[in-house]
Amino acid sequence: MDHRYEHLYIGGEWVRPSSSRVIAPVNPSTEEVLGTVPEALEADVDAAVGAARRAFDEPGGWAAWEPERRAEVMERFAAELEARAGRIAELVSSQNGMPISMARQLEVGYPTVVLRYYAGLARTTAFSEVRAGLLGGSVEVRRVPVGVVAAIVPWNYPQVLSMFKIAPAMATGCTVVLKPSPEAVLDSFLVAEAAEAAGVPAGVLNFVPAGREAGAHLVSHPGVDKVAFTGSTAAGRAIAETCGRLLRPVTLELGGKSAGIILDDAVLDPAEIGQDLVAATLANNGQTCFLSTRILAPRGRYTEVVDLVTDLVRALPVGDALDEGTLVGPMATPQQRDRVEGYIAKGRSEGGRLTTGGGRPADLKKGWFVEPTVFADVDNGFVVAQEEIFGPVLCVLPYDDVDDAVRIANDSDYGLGGTVWTSDPERGAAVARRVRTGTIGVNRYQPDPVAPFGGVKASGLGSELGPEGLESYLQIQSIYR
Repeated sequence: MDHRYEHLYIGGEWVRPSSSRVIAPVNPSTEEVLGTVPEALEADVDAAVGAARRAFDEPGGWAAWEPERRAEVMERFAAELEARAGRIAELVSSQNGMPISMARQLEVGYPTVVLRYYAGLARTTAFSEVRAGLLGGSVEVRRVPVGVVAAIVPWNYPQVLSMFKIAPAMATGCTVVLKPSPEAVLDSFLVAEAAEAAGVPAGVLNFVPAGREAGAHLVSHPGVDKVAFTGSTAAGRAIAETCGRLLRPVTLELGGKSAGIILDDAVLDPAEIGQDLVAATLANNGQTCFLSTRILAPRGRYTEVVDLVTDLVRALPVGDALDEGTLVGPMATPQQRDRVEGYIAKGRSEGGRLTTGGGRPADLKKGWFVEPTVFADVDNGFVVAQEEIFGPVLCVLPYDDVDDAVRIANDSDYGLGGTVWTSDPERGAAVARRVRTGTIGVNRYQPDPVAPFGGVKASGLGSELGPEGLESYLQIQSIYR
């Protein structure tokens, strides 16, 4: 597999980059170079922002289109993405280690659902209303597109997280400069091809694969009106500082260390709970921000829960991300593997008891693999219980009663996801309401496009998805008449 691109998609055209520098993504399963793409530098970012600015500002441009026309383009875009579904899924798995079965569902299926959902909202949302004034006359209240959006996405879910930003931006009439992560750039070129084939107007979508320096230039660019970022909390804080100084709107979806509370009435049958529990705790090799990596178990059933989690994790097939039977692939980069292994060593030194995993798979000689790992006898003060590991490492913590479980769940700098497991869904929902988090599931965790997704505390600012996801791409204008 050798994918080589020599041009950047900016302003509706494939243009030569400003330098000869390239990004060479590597397959984490095989450690082989997959190809090369141009690395966008500051001059390329300037060109992309300029193209987006013109597409937004020009009379009759994207912002001035009727919502119905924008929706039609978005639906064509979704169809073109579906036509490239197999290739996109394969490229994502080859770059970040996501199991191919998951990539087909999440990295193509989910983004097109989101794109069509926002096309529908573009048609049905009232972008203006007239109110009777209390002082006489009337007031027209308009919700208008904010302008040029800088969208920055990580490598773990490159297409899902791109569409969380592209879809509401397009629906409201904004234009976008998207910066993919250097670790997952090849798939973005297929998306650019799909946008071109769908007739997305020039400058509405622009792609600048780049590293941190060009990303920082994009965030602070004077031609940008809003920033939408998904990534680490540390990077999010830096972006927030820049946007705060510039008084620039920003949406931040950051890290997490969510709790999965198993109540004392939960049915611990692997056939009944196993698939959903694994999905909520280890999806995408543990490289997912919202996962319930702290599993809280009642003391009276602690051993039972530890045995269940250990058996489920030990049975997961580990291997090449493109293997149909793989459920746990490699870490996306060697640095990420080193990070995860460092946390495993820390968990051991703190007194955590390994019940499975803890090393590298002996039968996999190449690739950045880590065995799915479970720690028991963990206290919530342990580093491995407080910091985001971003790998296939779970901690099982005991609790005394429901109040204690809620206390432990809330004893975290983060608040992005979470789960409650119970045979009584109403009881589970009551417990879920007590957890300080932006999202939480009962007996499963599956973000739905109709509901806002975002975090509290160190997990971010603002929300994506749902009708609420439109709001951060709109600003208010009142016209007194």
